[in-house]
Amino acid sequence: MTAWMVRTGHGSAHPNSGRRGTAGREDDAVSRGRGVSRVPGLLAGTAALLALACGVGVAHGADGGASDAPGGHGAHGAAGPAQEPGGGGDPSRTDDVAAVGGSSWMRAAGVFSPPGSFVPSDALTYDTRLVPAGARIEVTQFADPSGTRVGARLRGLLPGRAYGMHVHTSPCGADPAAAGPHYQHRPAATADPVNEVWLDFRTDEEGDGRAEALHGWGFREGGARSVIIHDRQGGAGERAACFTVPFGPHGQD
Repeated sequence: MTAWMVRTGHGSAHPNSGRRGTAGREDDAVSRGRGVSRVPGLLAGTAALLALACGVGVAHGADGGASDAPGGHGAHGAAGPAQEPGGGGDPSRTDDVAAVGGSSWMRAAGVFSPPGSFVPSDALTYDTRLVPAGARIEVTQFADPSGTRVGARLRGLLPGRAYGMHVHTSPCGADPAAAGPHYQHRPAATADPVNEVWLDFRTDEEGDGRAEALHGWGFREGGARSVIIHDRQGGAGERAACFTVPFGPHGQD
């Protein structure tokens, strides 16, 4: 099992902390090991999706901007209607899905608001100081039989700050704990970026950030349902925000 985790953006990346969660925090203990090998099989799947993307145009995010599909090209939901896993009532949400030749690409975008807001949202902020209402998130997943790549882009957060982010097992809810624990490829008592999907990032001077994680395994059907933004990097931290995401296994022929 291999994993490749990449942080991009302005500013130096903070190292992952190995703290154990306390009351109200993640319960995970932390292992600092991580893989560094790439998954070359994803390149072939990317090429296949590029062919699809060229024929269907550009997917637009919640802010009206173009979204980068794998390989730097746009892709729109040619495989069917947009998915609405979080209940469907979120007017700020944009989902796109495409599948071809055993590979699949998914994009979900939303705008954060506090639980119980007049306008419902699948992107919930529990700490508006760290994740202000109106901040935006976009999550993408590219998957084929050789592995999975998950990317995230965020706008409107605190400038020059380090955040942690992981894929979790359940959809978001008004209670930060509703998203469940970290998604793990194999059940384990410790949290680490090889067995889980870590998307730690640091924002630039405008409060924008991005991250990417690459793994040689795929999600189980229905096993990964959200991303949680934490107040610090590493395997544990207070849950500052949550976004429900339709993660899934690689596309089928």
